[in-house]
Amino acid sequence: MKILFLVYHGFSEISGITKKIRNQVKGLRENGHEVHLCYYTFSPDGHRCRYADDTIIADYGTGLTAAIRQRLSYGCIYDYCRTQGIQFVYARSFMNANPWLIRLFSRLRRAGIRAVTEIPTYPYDGEFVGFPLLARLGLYTDRIFRRRLAARMDAMVTFSDVTEIFGQRTINISNGVDMDSIPLHHPVTTSGEIHILGVAEVHYWHGFDRMIAGLGEYYNKEEHPREIFFHIVGGVAQSEMHDSVHAPGFAELIEKYGISNRVVFHGQLHGNELDSVFDRCVFAVGSLGRHRSGITDIKTLKNREYATRGLPFIYSERDSDFDDKPYVMKAPADESPIDVKNILEFIETHIFTPQEIRNTVGCMSWKNQMEIVVDSVMSR
Repeated sequence: MKILFLVYHGFSEISGITKKIRNQVKGLRENGHEVHLCYYTFSPDGHRCRYADDTIIADYGTGLTAAIRQRLSYGCIYDYCRTQGIQFVYARSFMNANPWLIRLFSRLRRAGIRAVTEIPTYPYDGEFVGFPLLARLGLYTDRIFRRRLAARMDAMVTFSDVTEIFGQRTINISNGVDMDSIPLHHPVTTSGEIHILGVAEVHYWHGFDRMIAGLGEYYNKEEHPREIFFHIVGGVAQSEMHDSVHAPGFAELIEKYGISNRVVFHGQLHGNELDSVFDRCVFAVGSLGRHRSGITDIKTLKNREYATRGLPFIYSERDSDFDDKPYVMKAPADESPIDVKNILEFIETHIFTPQEIRNTVGCMSWKNQMEIVVDSVMSR
């Protein structure tokens, strides 16, 4: 089957979202489908363009007019689907429902082309609290039109357990993993120290402040049997470093507890540098603050990547793929500091090899997850 994977933005080589999209496309291709990737980005000469694979299908030009046109003009996508014989469109939501997008999917439906939209996190309104006015205006537009857009879909794809989104039925899948691109954890000796890792493009819903506060409380006690370090890999915005409307700032917590030498910020890493930090660590931190954005159930990509590497980890949401796994710790979905001593005891009493943990996620491959979507749509 000919599939168009539709993304409303460009890519970055160090972005987890980029890696995820490419692995989804790979998963579809592994099931025998012909997949074309449609996205929007700047061309080498600075023009705003929409691409299908490496071919420009619309050049919007430069300047403010071009920026507006790319948000309103989707005719090139319809034309491409018709001329290339596309049978199915898999779109990734950018929280960008509007009348022009509704028109595009109405035309696709009349042409007999099936379509779904993936909602990366649901619900997502809470993620915009405290964001700049322009971002909140975009969300306001999305709120007005998203039910009408959903009505033009065959289904909404979600990584939660909800059965309906914006009045449309859902296809429930898990975030997948690509075994070929995620190496197995190879722990290195660290002289009795415990190194814990959190990987994310950090937002308040990751709740890493709870881990920092927990580390501070651990060192505040008279007895702390092991030296423990928390490594953060990924971009950390100033809004996370300093107190915000969402959560305590990392910098304030580190200063309060005097633990600047025990919280390590690596910035964005990939390849061998990322693998090296992973191999120093024996435990990982998933999301600890999803309740802050109104989410209780979600199947995050990071949990699956940790398990594929072979690391035990902690998180606070509900994730039906991992809630009963013996290598997982569950934190309460509240604002309390994480009890680091409990993590230490867990590490010392729960012994798993990386391969044992990795063996539990074979069914979560993107090949399996993406075929669930295709089967669900095409069988109706």
